[in-house]
Amino acid sequence: MPMPQRRRTLASSFLVVLLLLMAIASFGDKAELDTRGAERSALLGFKGHVSADPAGLLRRWGPGPDHCSWPGVGCDDRSRVVSLNISAKDGGFLLPCSRSGPYRRSCGDPRRRLAGTLSSAVGNLSDLRVLSLPFHGFDGVIPGEVWGLENLEVLDLESSSFSGRLPSLFPRKLRVLNLGSNLLQGEIPPSLSRCVELETLDLSGNQINGTIPGFLNGFSKLRELYLSFNRLGGSIPEEIGYGYRSLQILDLSGNLLVGSIPTKLGNCAKLRVLLLSSNLLDGSVPSELGRLSKLEVLDVSRNRLNGFVPAELGNCLELSVLVLLNLHDPMSDDEASNSVDKDEYNYFQGKLAENITALPKLRVLWAPRATFEGEIPGNWGSCESLETVNLGENRFTGMVPKVFGQCRNLRFLNLSSNNLVGCLDKELPVPCMDVFDVSGNQLSASIPRSTHEQCPSSRIPAHDLSSSYSSFFAYKSRSGLAFPSPETAGEFFIYHNFGRNNFTGTLPSLPLDNHRHANQTIYAFLANGNHLSGSLSAFALGMCNKVNHLIIDISDNMISGGFTSEVGAKCRSLVVLKVASNQISETIPASIGLLENLVSLDLSRNWLQGEIPASLKQLQSLKYLSLAGNNLSGHVPSGLGQLQSLKVLDLSSNSLTGYIPSDLVKMENLTTLLLNNNNLSGIIPSAFAKVASLSRFNVSFNNLSGSLPFNASTLRCDSLHGNPFLQSCHIYALSVPSSDLLGSSRSSQPFTNSPTGNSSDDSSSGGFSSVEIAAIASAAAIVSVILALIVLYIYARKCIPRPPIGASGRKEVTVFVDIGVPLTYESVVLATGGFNASNCIGSGGFGATYKAEISPGILVAIKRLAVGRFQGVQQFHAEIKTLGRWRHPNLVTLIGYHVSDSEMFLIYNYFPGGNLERFIQERSKRSVDWRMLHKIALNIACALVHLHDQCMPRILHRDVKPSNILLDDECNAYLSDFGLARLLGNSETHATTGVKGTFGYVAPEYAMTCRVSDKADVYSYGVVLLELISDKKALDPSFSPYGDGFNIVTWACMLLQKGRAHEFFTEGLWDVAPHDDLVGILHLGVKCTVESLSIRPTMKQVVKKLREIQPPHYGHG
Repeated sequence: MPMPQRRRTLASSFLVVLLLLMAIASFGDKAELDTRGAERSALLGFKGHVSADPAGLLRRWGPGPDHCSWPGVGCDDRSRVVSLNISAKDGGFLLPCSRSGPYRRSCGDPRRRLAGTLSSAVGNLSDLRVLSLPFHGFDGVIPGEVWGLENLEVLDLESSSFSGRLPSLFPRKLRVLNLGSNLLQGEIPPSLSRCVELETLDLSGNQINGTIPGFLNGFSKLRELYLSFNRLGGSIPEEIGYGYRSLQILDLSGNLLVGSIPTKLGNCAKLRVLLLSSNLLDGSVPSELGRLSKLEVLDVSRNRLNGFVPAELGNCLELSVLVLLNLHDPMSDDEASNSVDKDEYNYFQGKLAENITALPKLRVLWAPRATFEGEIPGNWGSCESLETVNLGENRFTGMVPKVFGQCRNLRFLNLSSNNLVGCLDKELPVPCMDVFDVSGNQLSASIPRSTHEQCPSSRIPAHDLSSSYSSFFAYKSRSGLAFPSPETAGEFFIYHNFGRNNFTGTLPSLPLDNHRHANQTIYAFLANGNHLSGSLSAFALGMCNKVNHLIIDISDNMISGGFTSEVGAKCRSLVVLKVASNQISETIPASIGLLENLVSLDLSRNWLQGEIPASLKQLQSLKYLSLAGNNLSGHVPSGLGQLQSLKVLDLSSNSLTGYIPSDLVKMENLTTLLLNNNNLSGIIPSAFAKVASLSRFNVSFNNLSGSLPFNASTLRCDSLHGNPFLQSCHIYALSVPSSDLLGSSRSSQPFTNSPTGNSSDDSSSGGFSSVEIAAIASAAAIVSVILALIVLYIYARKCIPRPPIGASGRKEVTVFVDIGVPLTYESVVLATGGFNASNCIGSGGFGATYKAEISPGILVAIKRLAVGRFQGVQQFHAEIKTLGRWRHPNLVTLIGYHVSDSEMFLIYNYFPGGNLERFIQERSKRSVDWRMLHKIALNIACALVHLHDQCMPRILHRDVKPSNILLDDECNAYLSDFGLARLLGNSETHATTGVKGTFGYVAPEYAMTCRVSDKADVYSYGVVLLELISDKKALDPSFSPYGDGFNIVTWACMLLQKGRAHEFFTEGLWDVAPHDDLVGILHLGVKCTVESLSIRPTMKQVVKKLREIQPPHYGHG
């Protein structure tokens, strides 16, 4: 080929190649432009589905082709969108804020929260590796296109409202999957197992069910696993201990997990945080957890664990937070809460190991009501690290360790309701301590004075106690303590409680002089139930100008002086002032009306005189006002009706005259009005009948006249009697009234609502008539000669009078409840005929009980205690003083007591209706009334709830049986002999002493181990419940053919298993009551008596179940 032609051919080929390359480049540019355009359209599609953008986060998303410069959009070097990161919180996108289910507060700023739905157009961002949209307000389902993004490595949609189920297929390259705090449902799908690169998995705070899948074991790179606060059941997979070698955080709290804590968790060598709280786990805390050398946080609270807390935890040298029990459910007010009861069932035993408290980095130890015993360890490691210690309601003895006074960063110390003695170290509470609670012990000497030392410079900055100590404050509020919650107050809360001890001396100075936030603080100072003296006005004036809001409770002391006008003028920070049962004298100044923030005022049982100031009507925030038990005179101020917030008004037991002001009916929130034991005259204003909120009303023992404005069937007549010119009531009261909602007592004790909502004023048709009572009394006298001889023999031994043993000094009777006549030692002994056997109406393990007619028509019951069995006089005084403060509509009222070296007796109200044992024996003489039986069961259950959950320290009855349940004429039931076990000497109150109870009613674990818990009372109650609805006794003779060990519990189980439940019930009951309700209450009785403590319900659960099967037309029981 000629050269020119060859050159032309080469040039042509080059030109063709060049044109081809240019075409390819042009096509690539066009494809790139198309891709960028598609990504821009996808982002605008995302924006189009956003319905709210208050902060304008997407404002710049619009004009201009360069979408890579839009806020929240990240591109690679090819300008491909690889991340969409828009957080409602300033900061990074990876796992912000707290990780604990309902504790998790949305860290997003509401002003930055996007709302709307997530557009499926996001699925067109094929190169997307990060999609992070946490703490916004998106809802609807997560589009399926999102799950098709194969390059996605991080998906963070935390804290929105996404719903639906998890997908059937996940992007394989996921490293972080955070869907926490949404509304997702269903099980964890098997397809998640393909995501082997996962490092963080968060599905917490949803509605995920099923079990924890075993395939999670294959995630060898997994460092953080959050499955808390879902509905996961089953057991914790053992595989976790094998495959999770990289695991650092494991949060399974707030589920329905059962079984034991796997010992293989001890193999997770890198584990730092282990959260297992609020499940149904049982067994013991495995000692293998002591191998977790990097463990920093361990929470096993709110389960059903038992046994010893392993001392091996002392090997976890990095451990800083240890939570063993938590008495308040963090789920109780959370929408994620499921229906399963999550009360605290952990029940540990033994001592608190010193090598745990000695951990060098320990900051928080939270173990209230763990049943620890022995002395509190004195070694607390690196004390400077210690911030929070909660060991309240245990069984600790000895003294408060002095080392706490050296822990200068200690902000929270709760040692309440133990058995601690001695005096407090002068360094306690340490400067700037927020919570210091040593109430309910036997501490003595004086309360230490403030050291005026400056707060440590290293102190952690102040923060909202509503999150730090929420469970403590919630539990205290639930227990009936009156103070505003930190959540509503919005201020810093400081709480110092020295109450219910034996402190002496004068009131201490305020330990707030140098507190870092004194002038922004709500300060609660509680020292009630001691032997403190001093001037009320001087004490209050020394405190009120140092804090923003002030709460004072110094009731039951020996505080004297007057309530000066200066207090009203200068102490406007007062929110709560309780000084009941002191020696406050003089008059109430008019300046009290200046206390504009006052919510609760209790000046009852003092020596106040003069008139009630009309200026009280200015206290528009007041909810509780008690001036009872003073010597106030004059009229009831008419302006009190302006107090629209007032719920309780108690002016009883004074010398008030005049009419009942008609404007009191204007108080729309009033629940309690007590005007009894005064000299009021005139009529009861008719408008009271229209006050719907009023649940307790008492005007007895006045000079009222006219007709009753109420339907008499809704009232207990002892709330009206003692008014000779008032229209008579068709029901006559008992000689010694008990505490009833629409009834009265002669007591001037302030009213408190029953925590269970129980009331004993039901006047159903199931009560005894006078004819029936006479018939019962006559029948009871007809007994066999042999039985009579046995009874006489027992009484001869227990009721024979003891000769006096040279007691010196005057013998006094301490009175808690005024019954209208004086109670003296001589009048009591005389009324019993010198404790004559003819007046002996019962005997038991604590002593004999006598009937005593103190005055014509006024009967009381005297329980004479065996002196040798009980504590010394001083300890007896302290314990009985606590007993005297307990009030509940279904507890027998302790009227008073006497104690000396030679004689001890308690004075109770007298019940002519007898006890439940007699009621069951003689029920054939009356028609079967299902409502009556249900009421009795509910009354006693409510009484036990009060003893277990509301008394501080809580009370275990230890001898619940029919003979300890008394009945009035309307078959309201009252529990007796409660709290008496606390009066026994030290040798008899230890947790491992001999069994105190009655054979047939004693729980098996109590009988075998001598260790008692509230579940032992539940067992006894279950036996009583079964007796109540059947014709059998606990150990009925008819069971003998079945052999040894057969009792009413096994009989009930046998009939249920054979489908013959109807045979269990007392004759006629099956015919008059709903069968489903009867079978339900039978199942409840059986459940109360199961051997497993974890299955046996609490009394609170029993009350809830009884209310669910409440018969129609039956009050509020």
